[in-house]
Amino acid sequence: MAGQYRSRVAGIGSYLPEKVLTNQDLEKMVETSDQWIVERTGIERRHMAAEGEATSDLCLHASQRALKDANLTAEDIDMIIVGTVTGDRQMPSTACYLQSKLGTRNIMAFDLNAACSGFLYGVSIADQFIRTGVYKNILVVGAEVLHRFVNYKDRETCILFGDGSGAWVISRANEGDSNVIASTHMHADGDLAELLTVPGGGSIMPQSAHVIENNLQYVQMKGREIFKNAVRTMALCCKEALEHNNTTPEQIDWIVPHQANKRIIEAVADQFKFPMERVIVYLHETGNTSAASIPLAFDWAVKNGKIKRGQNILLTAFGAGLTSGSILLRY
Repeated sequence: MAGQYRSRVAGIGSYLPEKVLTNQDLEKMVETSDQWIVERTGIERRHMAAEGEATSDLCLHASQRALKDANLTAEDIDMIIVGTVTGDRQMPSTACYLQSKLGTRNIMAFDLNAACSGFLYGVSIADQFIRTGVYKNILVVGAEVLHRFVNYKDRETCILFGDGSGAWVISRANEGDSNVIASTHMHADGDLAELLTVPGGGSIMPQSAHVIENNLQYVQMKGREIFKNAVRTMALCCKEALEHNNTTPEQIDWIVPHQANKRIIEAVADQFKFPMERVIVYLHETGNTSAASIPLAFDWAVKNGKIKRGQNILLTAFGAGLTSGSILLRY
C-alpha cells in the first residue's frame, strides 16, 4: 500500500557514568548488606552521574554512539524522542537540550514520561511515524539521572536505582528487508498510579519547604504490589506480542526485559517456560535505570556477542503509571 513502510533498528548506543555505587558502599549508608541486595534483586552495583552532569549529557553520549553505529550524522535525524522521568528541568524538554547539543536541524523534539516503559513507548511512536512515511530516521533515547531523586536513608528504594542512557536510531527499512519491527503493544493502568511515585514537585504538591522536610521529592514505592503487578503486566504484554504475530516462545532468540529485579525477570520467563539462558540480564551492573534499562541491556548484549543481526527479539517493560508494553522485532 502506498505510504506504508516498515521500520528497523539502524543503530544502537549506550552510556554509563564513570562513578559506581556498590552494594558495599550502601552497607555504610543504610541497614542492608551485599548478600541481601543480591539475593532479592540481583543488583551488585549502579552508576551515578557526576556533579553537574545532566540527563541531556547522558543522552548525548548514547546518541552519538547510536548515530555512528547507524552510519548517520545528526543532520540525518528527523525527530528526537527522549523517554525520561528525570529531565534536566521541568521545562524545556530534555529532548530540546539534546537537539541543541547534537546540532541537528530544527526538528521535532519532545520528552515522554512513561517511567520504565518510556523507551518502548518512544520506539512505538517512532515506528508509527516511519510506517506512515512522515519521517525516515528517528532518534529514540531512554535516559535517567535517578540517584538525585532517591532517598539514601530509605533502604527499600536506594538499593535499586542507578543512572544511564541508551539510544536507538529507528529508520525506514528497505523494501524486502526482514529485519524490522514486527509490532508494538503499549498499555497503562492509572488505577495503580500510587504504587510508584514521586509525590512532591508537581502541580498536586508544588516544591516547598514542607516537601523537602518530609522527603516528598524522592521516589516512593510499594514494593510487594509493584512486584506482583510487574510480573502480571509484563507476562500479558509478552503474550500479546506473541499471539499478534502468531509466534511461539521457541521462535524467540532473546527476551530483553526491563531491568528492575532479577526475581521479576525470572518469574516472567517462567510464565512461558522460557530458559533464563536466553534472557538478557544486565541489572547486576546498572540497577534499575528506568527508561534507559532496555537499551542499555540490549547494547551490552550486542557488544558481548549475545544478540546478533537477524535474530527475533522480544522486549517487555513495566513502569510507574502503571505503564507496560512489549515490542517484537527482528534485529
